[in-house]
Amino acid sequence: MSGPGERRAMLAAGLAEVEGRIAAACDQAGRARGEVTLVTVTKTWPAADLVLLRELGVRDVGENKDQEASAKAAQVDGLRWHFVGQVQSRKARSVASYADVVHSLDRTRLADALSAGARRSERVVEVLVQVSLDGDPARGGALPADVPGLADHVAGLPGLRLGGVMGVAPRGEDPRQAFDRLAAASRALLSDHPEASAISAGMSGDLEAAVGAGATHLRVGTAILGHRPPDLR
Repeated sequence: MSGPGERRAMLAAGLAEVEGRIAAACDQAGRARGEVTLVTVTKTWPAADLVLLRELGVRDVGENKDQEASAKAAQVDGLRWHFVGQVQSRKARSVASYADVVHSLDRTRLADALSAGARRSERVVEVLVQVSLDGDPARGGALPADVPGLADHVAGLPGLRLGGVMGVAPRGEDPRQAFDRLAAASRALLSDHPEASAISAGMSGDLEAAVGAGATHLRVGTAILGHRPPDLR
Protein backbone atom coordinates (compact mmCIF):
# COMPACT_ATOMS: atom_id res chain seq x y z
CA MET A 1 0.00 0.00 0.00
CA SER A 2 1.37 3.43 -0.86
CA GLY A 3 2.20 6.00 1.83
CA PRO A 4 0.09 9.12 2.43
CA GLY A 5 2.25 11.35 0.23
CA GLU A 6 2.22 8.95 -2.71
CA ARG A 7 -1.49 8.29 -2.30
CA ARG A 8 -2.24 12.01 -2.20
CA ALA A 9 -0.34 12.48 -5.46
CA MET A 10 -2.26 9.60 -7.05
CA LEU A 11 -5.58 11.09 -6.01
CA ALA A 12 -4.56 14.55 -7.21
CA ALA A 13 -3.62 13.10 -10.60
CA GLY A 14 -6.91 11.23 -10.85
CA LEU A 15 -8.90 14.31 -9.96
CA ALA A 16 -6.99 16.42 -12.48
CA GLU A 17 -7.62 13.92 -15.26
CA VAL A 18 -11.33 13.69 -14.50
CA GLU A 19 -11.64 17.46 -14.20
CA GLY A 20 -10.04 17.74 -17.62
CA ARG A 21 -12.53 15.28 -19.08
CA ILE A 22 -15.47 17.13 -17.54
CA ALA A 23 -14.22 20.49 -18.77
CA ALA A 24 -13.78 19.13 -22.30
CA ALA A 25 -17.22 17.53 -22.24
CA CYS A 26 -18.82 20.76 -21.03
CA ASP A 27 -17.06 22.69 -23.76
CA GLN A 28 -18.22 20.19 -26.37
CA ALA A 29 -21.81 20.47 -25.10
CA GLY A 30 -21.74 24.27 -24.83
CA ARG A 31 -22.21 24.13 -21.07
CA ALA A 32 -20.44 25.91 -18.22
CA ARG A 33 -18.28 23.74 -15.96
CA GLY A 34 -20.12 25.17 -12.97
CA GLU A 35 -23.32 23.44 -14.08
CA VAL A 36 -21.90 20.02 -13.19
CA THR A 37 -21.15 18.67 -9.71
CA LEU A 38 -18.53 15.94 -9.42
CA VAL A 39 -19.44 13.38 -6.75
CA THR A 40 -16.32 11.36 -5.91
CA VAL A 41 -17.48 7.83 -5.09
CA THR A 42 -15.31 6.47 -2.28
CA LYS A 43 -17.00 3.13 -1.59
CA THR A 44 -14.58 0.44 -0.30
CA TRP A 45 -11.79 2.99 0.17
CA PRO A 46 -10.65 3.98 3.68
CA ALA A 47 -11.54 7.14 5.57
CA ALA A 48 -7.92 8.23 5.16
CA ASP A 49 -8.58 8.71 1.45
CA LEU A 50 -11.51 10.99 2.21
CA VAL A 51 -9.26 13.14 4.37
CA LEU A 52 -6.80 13.44 1.49
CA LEU A 53 -9.59 14.19 -0.98
CA ARG A 54 -10.91 16.89 1.33
CA GLU A 55 -7.43 18.44 1.41
CA LEU A 56 -7.49 18.40 -2.41
CA GLY A 57 -10.72 20.40 -2.47
CA VAL A 58 -13.30 17.62 -2.83
CA ARG A 59 -16.56 18.40 -1.04
CA ASP A 60 -19.06 15.93 -2.52
CA VAL A 61 -18.48 12.22 -1.89
CA GLY A 62 -20.59 9.15 -2.62
CA GLU A 63 -21.08 5.88 -0.77
CA ASN A 64 -23.35 2.90 -1.41
CA LYS A 65 -23.44 0.86 1.81
CA ASP A 66 -24.86 2.22 5.05
CA GLN A 67 -22.51 0.49 7.46
CA GLU A 68 -19.45 1.81 5.65
CA ALA A 69 -20.89 5.24 4.94
CA SER A 70 -22.12 5.92 8.47
CA ALA A 71 -18.72 5.04 9.92
CA LYS A 72 -16.90 7.33 7.50
CA ALA A 73 -19.35 10.18 8.06
CA ALA A 74 -18.65 9.95 11.78
CA GLN A 75 -14.89 10.14 11.16
CA VAL A 76 -14.58 12.80 8.44
CA ASP A 77 -16.37 16.13 8.58
CA GLY A 78 -16.57 18.98 6.09
CA LEU A 79 -18.01 16.82 3.31
CA ARG A 80 -21.38 16.58 1.57
CA TRP A 81 -22.50 12.95 1.64
CA HIS A 82 -24.32 11.39 -1.30
CA PHE A 83 -25.82 7.93 -0.87
CA VAL A 84 -25.69 6.39 -4.36
CA GLY A 85 -26.54 2.73 -3.70
CA GLN A 86 -29.81 0.93 -3.15
CA VAL A 87 -31.28 1.69 0.28
CA GLN A 88 -32.99 -1.02 2.29
CA SER A 89 -36.05 0.38 4.07
CA ARG A 90 -34.71 -0.89 7.41
CA LYS A 91 -31.52 1.13 6.84
CA ALA A 92 -33.36 4.32 5.88
CA ARG A 93 -33.31 5.81 9.39
CA SER A 94 -29.54 5.49 9.56
CA VAL A 95 -28.99 6.80 6.02
CA ALA A 96 -31.19 9.83 6.71
CA SER A 97 -29.09 10.69 9.76
CA TYR A 98 -25.99 11.60 7.71
CA ALA A 99 -26.75 11.60 3.96
CA ASP A 100 -27.29 15.02 2.42
CA VAL A 101 -28.53 13.54 -0.86
CA VAL A 102 -29.99 10.10 -1.59
CA HIS A 103 -29.74 9.31 -5.31
CA SER A 104 -31.69 6.04 -5.35
CA LEU A 105 -35.27 6.67 -4.24
CA ASP A 106 -37.45 4.25 -6.21
CA ARG A 107 -40.51 3.37 -4.11
CA THR A 108 -43.00 5.04 -1.79
CA ARG A 109 -42.19 2.77 1.15
CA LEU A 110 -38.58 3.91 1.05
CA ALA A 111 -39.65 7.55 0.78
CA ASP A 112 -41.79 7.14 3.90
CA ALA A 113 -38.91 5.51 5.79
CA LEU A 114 -36.44 8.22 4.77
CA SER A 115 -38.92 10.90 5.79
CA ALA A 116 -39.32 9.32 9.23
CA GLY A 117 -35.55 9.07 9.62
CA ALA A 118 -34.98 12.65 8.54
CA ARG A 119 -37.60 13.96 10.95
CA ARG A 120 -36.12 11.89 13.76
CA SER A 121 -32.70 13.46 13.08
CA GLU A 122 -34.24 16.90 12.53
CA ARG A 123 -32.74 17.11 9.07
CA VAL A 124 -33.88 17.74 5.50
CA VAL A 125 -32.58 15.17 3.02
CA GLU A 126 -32.55 15.82 -0.72
CA VAL A 127 -33.76 12.81 -2.70
CA LEU A 128 -33.50 11.95 -6.38
CA VAL A 129 -35.96 9.59 -8.00
CA GLN A 130 -34.06 6.75 -9.64
CA VAL A 131 -35.47 6.08 -13.08
CA SER A 132 -35.14 2.59 -14.52
CA LEU A 133 -33.60 2.97 -17.97
CA ASP A 134 -33.80 -0.72 -18.85
CA GLY A 135 -36.87 -2.01 -17.00
CA ASP A 136 -34.75 -4.40 -14.89
CA PRO A 137 -35.99 -4.24 -11.27
CA ALA A 138 -32.81 -5.93 -10.06
CA ARG A 139 -30.87 -2.78 -10.89
CA GLY A 140 -33.30 -0.55 -9.04
CA GLY A 141 -35.31 2.37 -10.30
CA ALA A 142 -38.92 3.29 -10.89
CA LEU A 143 -40.41 2.79 -14.32
CA PRO A 144 -40.72 6.13 -16.18
CA ALA A 145 -44.53 5.92 -16.02
CA ASP A 146 -44.35 5.65 -12.22
CA VAL A 147 -41.97 8.57 -11.69
CA PRO A 148 -44.60 11.38 -11.56
CA GLY A 149 -46.64 9.67 -8.85
CA LEU A 150 -43.55 8.84 -6.79
CA ALA A 151 -42.30 12.41 -7.14
CA ASP A 152 -45.65 13.79 -5.99
CA HIS A 153 -45.50 11.49 -2.97
CA VAL A 154 -41.99 12.64 -2.07
CA ALA A 155 -42.91 16.30 -2.46
CA GLY A 156 -45.59 15.90 0.19
CA LEU A 157 -43.37 14.30 2.83
CA PRO A 158 -41.76 16.27 5.68
CA GLY A 159 -38.00 16.01 6.00
CA LEU A 160 -37.46 15.36 2.29
CA ARG A 161 -36.75 17.69 -0.62
CA LEU A 162 -37.31 16.47 -4.14
CA GLY A 163 -34.12 17.22 -6.05
CA GLY A 164 -34.55 15.55 -9.44
CA VAL A 165 -33.77 12.21 -11.09
CA MET A 166 -30.98 9.66 -11.29
CA GLY A 167 -30.24 6.89 -13.76
CA VAL A 168 -27.69 4.21 -14.62
CA ALA A 169 -26.96 3.42 -18.26
CA PRO A 170 -27.91 -0.19 -19.10
CA ARG A 171 -25.08 -2.55 -19.95
CA GLY A 172 -24.48 -2.98 -23.65
CA GLU A 173 -26.40 0.12 -24.72
CA ASP A 174 -25.14 3.43 -26.03
CA PRO A 175 -25.11 5.48 -22.80
CA ARG A 176 -26.06 8.67 -24.62
CA GLN A 177 -29.36 7.13 -25.72
CA ALA A 178 -30.06 6.01 -22.15
CA PHE A 179 -29.19 9.40 -20.70
CA ASP A 180 -31.37 11.13 -23.28
CA ARG A 181 -34.29 9.08 -21.91
CA LEU A 182 -33.35 10.19 -18.40
CA ALA A 183 -33.29 13.81 -19.57
CA ALA A 184 -36.78 13.33 -21.01
CA ALA A 185 -37.97 12.02 -17.63
CA SER A 186 -36.41 15.09 -16.03
CA ARG A 187 -38.24 17.46 -18.38
CA ALA A 188 -41.53 15.73 -17.60
CA LEU A 189 -40.85 16.03 -13.87
CA LEU A 190 -40.01 19.73 -14.13
CA SER A 191 -43.45 20.54 -15.48
CA ASP A 192 -44.95 19.78 -12.05
CA HIS A 193 -41.86 20.25 -9.86
CA PRO A 194 -39.74 23.06 -11.34
CA GLU A 195 -37.35 22.98 -8.38
CA ALA A 196 -36.37 19.34 -9.09
CA SER A 197 -33.74 20.13 -11.71
CA ALA A 198 -30.93 17.72 -10.77
CA ILE A 199 -29.96 14.93 -13.16
CA SER A 200 -27.53 12.41 -11.67
CA ALA A 201 -25.98 10.37 -14.46
CA GLY A 202 -22.62 9.18 -15.65
CA MET A 203 -19.72 7.34 -14.09
CA SER A 204 -16.06 6.81 -14.92
CA GLY A 205 -16.69 5.23 -18.30
CA ASP A 206 -19.56 7.33 -19.62
CA LEU A 207 -19.34 10.77 -18.01
CA GLU A 208 -18.93 12.52 -21.38
CA ALA A 209 -22.23 11.10 -22.63
CA ALA A 210 -23.91 12.18 -19.40
CA VAL A 211 -22.65 15.75 -19.68
CA GLY A 212 -23.82 15.87 -23.29
CA ALA A 213 -27.30 14.78 -22.18
CA GLY A 214 -27.53 17.47 -19.49
CA ALA A 215 -26.34 15.73 -16.33
CA THR A 216 -25.87 18.02 -13.33
CA HIS A 217 -24.18 15.39 -11.12
CA LEU A 218 -21.55 12.81 -12.10
CA ARG A 219 -20.77 9.81 -9.86
CA VAL A 220 -17.10 8.98 -10.47
CA GLY A 221 -15.01 6.55 -8.45
CA THR A 222 -12.51 4.34 -10.28
CA ALA A 223 -11.17 7.10 -12.57
CA ILE A 224 -10.16 9.06 -9.47
CA LEU A 225 -9.31 6.47 -6.81
CA GLY A 226 -8.17 3.61 -9.03
CA HIS A 227 -9.01 -0.08 -8.91
CA ARG A 228 -8.91 -1.40 -5.36
CA PRO A 229 -6.56 -4.40 -4.88
CA PRO A 230 -8.63 -7.61 -4.57
CA ASP A 231 -7.27 -8.40 -1.09
CA LEU A 232 -8.42 -4.99 0.19
CA ARG A 233 -11.97 -4.99 -1.16
